[in-house]
This record gives sequence, C-alpha cells and structure tokens, in this order.
Amino acid sequence: MNVRSRVTCKVNFPKFPETRNRKGSPADRGRVVKFPEAAAQARPKPSWSLSRVGPGIVTGAANLDPSAVVTATIAGAAFAHSLFWVVVLVVPFLLAIFSVTSRIGVQTGQGLLDLVRENYGRKFALAGAVFTIATNLAVVIADIMAVSDAFSILTGLSRMFFIAATAFFVWYILVFQDYQKITRALVLLSLPLYLYVAAAVLTSPNVGGLLHDIFIPKMQATSEYAENIVALFGSFLTPYIIIWQTSSRSDPEHEHHQADSILSTAVTFVLACSIMLAASAVLHFSNAPDMTTRQAAEALRPAVGDWGPTVFAIGIIGSGMVALPVLVASMCFDLAQAVGWKSGLSEKPWEAKRFYVLISAAVFVAAGANYMRINPVTALYWSMILAGVLLIPTLIFILVISNDRRIMRTVNSRWQNFWLGAAAGGAAAAGLIYMRYKVF
Repeated sequence: MNVRSRVTCKVNFPKFPETRNRKGSPADRGRVVKFPEAAAQARPKPSWSLSRVGPGIVTGAANLDPSAVVTATIAGAAFAHSLFWVVVLVVPFLLAIFSVTSRIGVQTGQGLLDLVRENYGRKFALAGAVFTIATNLAVVIADIMAVSDAFSILTGLSRMFFIAATAFFVWYILVFQDYQKITRALVLLSLPLYLYVAAAVLTSPNVGGLLHDIFIPKMQATSEYAENIVALFGSFLTPYIIIWQTSSRSDPEHEHHQADSILSTAVTFVLACSIMLAASAVLHFSNAPDMTTRQAAEALRPAVGDWGPTVFAIGIIGSGMVALPVLVASMCFDLAQAVGWKSGLSEKPWEAKRFYVLISAAVFVAAGANYMRINPVTALYWSMILAGVLLIPTLIFILVISNDRRIMRTVNSRWQNFWLGAAAGGAAAAGLIYMRYKVF
C-alpha cells in the first residue's frame, strides 16, 4: 500500500559524498532511508551524462527483484509468447503510476498512509496497512528463499545454512548500518540480469511471429493462464517497485525525474520481455511453477553456457538484497504511519522503539517461515499472485488522493486517470477471472 513511503533511495552517479553518520541531520527525521545528494557541480550536466541516465538503467535492473524474475521465467516457460501482451499493457500503467505518485511525494512530502490517516481516518489507513503487510511479508519470505537458494547454487550447500545469515544481514543494515553505502554496492550485482537480453537475442526469435503473438495473442481459458496474468501484474506493480521509483523523486527541483522514470520503465520492460523470450525457447515444463531455481537459471544458457546458474545466482543475490531492506522498512513504516507512531531509519533505535521492534519482528517471522520445506520458485510465484490481488486497494488510494484538491496543488490529467483506472480495472478483472476458474 505504501506508494509514497519515506523510503528515499536515490542513486546518483558517478560519485557519492560521504556522510558523517547514518542517522543524518535533524532535517532527515521521519524518513526511512535517504541517499545523499551528489556533490554540487560548477555547471549543469548534459542530459546524456551517466549521472543522468545511470540511475534509470540501474533502477530498471533492480526493479526485477527475484519474485519478478521468476514470474517472468514461469510465464515464458508455461505460455511462450502468449502473455507478452500483458507486459506491453503494463507499460502505460507504470508510467502513469510513477508520474502520479512522484507528484504526490513532491507536493505533500508525506507517505500514502499518512495522507490516508489524516484525511480519511485511521480505519482506512489500518486497512491499507494490513494489505501492505500481507503483500510485503509474502514477498520478503519468498525473496529470502531466493537469496538463500542463490547462495546454495554458488556454494553447493543447502539453502538452510544461509537463511539466518541473510535475515541477520537485512536486519543489521537496517538497524545499525548505513544502508545507502551497502545498497550502492549491492545494486550493481543485479546488473548480470542484463545478460537475459543476450540470451533472448541468441535464441533467434521469429520477430514476425512474436509481434503477431503480442497484438493477436493466443489466450487460454484456464486457471493457470489467469493466475499468470495476475502474477505478472503483481510483479510489475508490486509496492516495492513503486516505492523505489517514487521515493527517488523527492526533490521538486529534480527536473529530469520524468525522463528517468521513462528510461527505467523501458529497461524493466526490455528485461522482462527478454526473460520471457529466453525462457520460452529453453524451458519446457508441464507445470512451470514446480521448477527449481537451478532449472530457471537454464534460461541464461544461450548467453553464458554452463555459467548460467552462477550468473543467475549473482543477479538474484544482488536484486534480492536491494529489495529486502526496502520491503521490510516500508512494510513497518506503513503500519507506523497508519497508527501514528514515530518512525524512520533516521531515528535512533531508542527514539523509535516500536518501529524498530516491528522491523525485528518482521525479519524474525520471515526467517522462521523460510525453514518450511517449500520450493523457492513456487513461493516467489505465489507471492506475486498475492501482490496482484492486493494491488487494487493501492491503486484506488493513489487515484483518490491524487485527485483530492484539499491535499494536492494539482490533480491528475484525464489520461492519468484513465490509465490508473484501467490498471485497477485490469487487476480486478484478472483476479475475478482467476477466482472464477480456480474456485468455481
């Protein structure tokens, strides 16, 4: 539910100034994470400079956390090109959502649930927090499974050996360390995911057939097809993606944020399509969600051969360890906003005790759930289905707040309302179709 969380993840290239301590200044109070501004420049940088386009490129790779990578792999392996239309349709949804939520953040300087609680009452805010916690906790559990399994691929040991270490690392950097420094390094580990583009090209796809399947898709009236649509919606529009994109645009003077959002959306689109294309050419399973992570990694074989599992594991570790702290912090911050508790990673632990207790409890529960014997791919996939189902309340709150003149200086354009409404309607329709086939 948290669309404009105070999680601020600003990635500036090529240089970052050092900060004296992770707690920041008094002006940072109430913010979950704040990346420092780049050093002042003597003259403005050209629009093509790495510091301008770099964040969008890196964010595009980071957007595909382990759950999204696995969901795209399953969609490609199970239905080949017949779900590409969903990815194409999601692009205008993403652009509209990023544009609107960025404006909410710039004009109000508050989190979504703060705005809901102050303007519509605590009950609605608590309901929103429940949806967010359910979604984020499921994704946190699944992402810890993915990261620990990736370490298993690299070392040959059981993933059970890495669950506690992964969870402790996430908890430690949130409570005691400078998250901004660690994330700058970890986000680069997600860049091997770009090798999916090479893998897709090397499979020599039939471009004409691919375009035909995008615009005249071969839809299937099955529960599996419907649940893949819901999962793809969840993987693209999961709160983590919206938080990452929105929170990096907190500066009202940040003129190039719209172009950066367009670039990162385009990168996300290309990577998702590449994963689906490579998976459709290499992987063939009667029940794709039952594949293992090692089998999912085979989609990279056309590009890197036997190194596929290793490259896949590195990319999953990088994207997972970037996503996990933001997911945990934003989930706890949502509940704190809903009830009005003091919160934020800029606060010292003894100044915001309940907030840090929430972080500790969330990490402990997620780690404990990982000791259940569940296939990580299955867990990742179903976490995205849950995210797709619970996406609808998030979009409704965005739509209502962004058009409330008591809160906003400017309201949505007609096209922004159209695409936001279409995203909510599409997610609702996919969920109803899925329930129709699965339940009845």
